[in-house]
Amino acid sequence: MQNPHTGKKILVTGASGLLGAHLVGHLLDQGYTHIRALRRPAEKTVSPYDGFAGKITWVEADILDLPALEEAMEGAEWVFHCAGLVSFDPRDAGLLREINIAGTANIVNLCLFMGVGKLLHVSSVAALGRTKPGQTISESSKWERSHFNTRYGTSKFLGEQEVWRGIEEGLNAVIINPSIVLGSGRWTDGPGRFFPLLHGGFPFYPAGATALVDARDVARMMLMMMESPVAGQRFIASAGHLSYKDFFKQIATALGRPAPKVKLSPILQHLAMRYGQLKGIWSSERRFITAETVRQSSLEFFYDNSKSIEQLGFTYTTIEKTIRDVAAGYLAHLDTK
Repeated sequence: MQNPHTGKKILVTGASGLLGAHLVGHLLDQGYTHIRALRRPAEKTVSPYDGFAGKITWVEADILDLPALEEAMEGAEWVFHCAGLVSFDPRDAGLLREINIAGTANIVNLCLFMGVGKLLHVSSVAALGRTKPGQTISESSKWERSHFNTRYGTSKFLGEQEVWRGIEEGLNAVIINPSIVLGSGRWTDGPGRFFPLLHGGFPFYPAGATALVDARDVARMMLMMMESPVAGQRFIASAGHLSYKDFFKQIATALGRPAPKVKLSPILQHLAMRYGQLKGIWSSERRFITAETVRQSSLEFFYDNSKSIEQLGFTYTTIEKTIRDVAAGYLAHLDTK
């Protein structure tokens, strides 16, 4: 039976990023043919979807540039808003507000103004708020101010508020809240950097735990949410969680490397934070080791994915398989260098 939605005219923001690239690839796999993919000038898409040429229309525009964004959105029936900044570098506080809040407001306002049929906004589990270690968080959790929330999490929460405001004004929209997204194609930033790090024999592991989800699963759930009549709701996308010890061990094993054996003690965590601060003074690169990342890596939070399973009928790829697949992607990447 032919999918009645494949003729939809679609705009994907952030299509040059890891999740956006996986989404575009999944849309193509499912027979969608009218896809505009938004990327910032000079950006390139990431593998494994370098074969987009001739299948989609690339549009160079910034979500903070309203005239360019309006032109890119012309005629769109569905908008997948994947663009956003993930950073824990305190120097990016202003950028987080601009991109994740003001940029989302621009998308919402234009969707309302131009009569877009449906918007899917990519948020984060960080936008659900954290008040104490060990808590279980669901879509119905209420945001509370807490020192366990990061600048990034706050910016995503406030970005979500723009979408909820749009829904109140009549916008047909849904929100997805992924946990840490694992996928092949980006090895120098985000969680992808764990693979070269552990391939190089990194000996340490943090004391806490993290929630994880396959980029392919997030892309599948996003399309499922758009094709369904569901509206005005948000869904957590998370396959489960692992301690960092087990997470790093599984990566190392899949890469054929020894598992890290040294647990980061409070003293080592403090030294790592200081190292990151000092390195940041002399470097223009975005900091990965900050006070926030060090503190968060020592904590554990649980995310309830039952709503996606029960209401969408979603089935997750196991974390173990995701790690093996991403590790294989990294090893294949090394073979091409």
